[in-house]
Amino acid sequence: MARKTLFLNPPSFDSFDGGAGSRYQARREVRSFWYPTWLAQAAALLPDSTLIDAPPHGLSIDDVVRRAAGHDLVVIHTSTPSLRSDAKMAAALKQAYPGIEIAFVGAHTMVLPEQTLQQAPAVDFVTLGEFDYVIRDVAEGRPYREVPGVAYRAEDGSIVRTGTRPPIHDLDAFPFVVDVYKKHLTIENYYIGYLQHPYVSLYTGRGCRSKCSFCLWPQTIAGHVYRTRSAEHVIAEMAHAQKIFPQVREFFFDDDTFTDDRPRAEEIARGLGKLGLTWSCNAKANVPYETLKVLKDNGLRLLLVGFETGNQHILNNIRKGTRIDRAREFMRDCHKLGILVHGTFIIGLPGETEETIARTLEFAKELDPYSLQVSLAAPYPGTELYRQAKEKGWLPPDKEDDLVEDHGIQQAVLNYPELSSEQMEEALEHFYKAFYLRPRPILRILRDMLKDRRVMVRRLREAREFFSFFATRREPTAAA
Repeated sequence: MARKTLFLNPPSFDSFDGGAGSRYQARREVRSFWYPTWLAQAAALLPDSTLIDAPPHGLSIDDVVRRAAGHDLVVIHTSTPSLRSDAKMAAALKQAYPGIEIAFVGAHTMVLPEQTLQQAPAVDFVTLGEFDYVIRDVAEGRPYREVPGVAYRAEDGSIVRTGTRPPIHDLDAFPFVVDVYKKHLTIENYYIGYLQHPYVSLYTGRGCRSKCSFCLWPQTIAGHVYRTRSAEHVIAEMAHAQKIFPQVREFFFDDDTFTDDRPRAEEIARGLGKLGLTWSCNAKANVPYETLKVLKDNGLRLLLVGFETGNQHILNNIRKGTRIDRAREFMRDCHKLGILVHGTFIIGLPGETEETIARTLEFAKELDPYSLQVSLAAPYPGTELYRQAKEKGWLPPDKEDDLVEDHGIQQAVLNYPELSSEQMEEALEHFYKAFYLRPRPILRILRDMLKDRRVMVRRLREAREFFSFFATRREPTAAA
């Protein structure tokens, strides 16, 4: 029998941002919410399904339980840091509706399916990779044993895997995800500090050609082949999105590296230029000036770029595939063209010392991106960084499940002979303050506030959240 399906991004920590298309890391320094694109894309294959994104809509476990009434199958996107709270959500649903089927999906279930089922006894099955067609098959009534890409509990209590499912290459076969957003989400509830509000994000492809040792998605679900939708399909969805979301001020392409395929990126850009859209995307710090100019001339506003560190040795350690000198040239080109850059940096990658952190801070000041984000190195199961950390003793056994603390804030779990987790935590706050409390960033923020009252209100709120975030980090529970 067909199953009435609910796709759920469940309640978790306060302001847990659900990054990278759904559950990922931790709450951010300011209120931030990404769209649950992975769940929404799967929901698009089942027109009668429901999508609930609890965190940005302020829904509690009790709210979700009430809204789950009448559904036969609940699909929950879980992750390493949120697994325990997601298991509680599943238990509450199973207690309220004993006959309901519950699935966990995501990178964590792909890497640790048996462990996930053991830690979440209310869950009936988990997926082993891309889950779009897996969930469609189960929802349409196929028994688990006939659906490739699941692990489930047999009647005798044993756990059975049904084998792998090949990666999806025909991404044009997917229905438009923006229709699911329109039907089920309130887009005004989604904020990202460096994007204009309201914004909408979506994917034009899956996978990333880069081999970064710390990055979760390419090493698990998405893979290292950049599988893309055709430019025509992307432009058609954007034209449709423009009509159904006239209030949107910016669209963001959340592909790991949208600029991996430069001719395609340029073709999409020209189509967006004809539509008159403002848009931004993820990029690598190696895009040539000629491509940057095409993108800028056709509506590009901002690039999100992972610089990670100012030390070439660390870049080589993590197989980033970029050079410090090329990143400088890239940033000079962006400044020249008027392209804003949100730079991301990581403290605690292999080879890190107090000296390399200080050099990265100076590198960030030299590049002077419009805004930045600083994270702590997070060894997610399934990544090369996790394997290295286990092998070399950088990750204490009792810290493996402690990527975030009680407030949902990311905490340092790695320890190196040259650098402790406590030193990384202290460096994080210093990095932010040393970058932002300079005349140039302060003047940028004030200028933007004076131009637009909406921006002024938003930046004042974010300032309160920013300082509150670090105050929370210093509370005893954050250091426990």
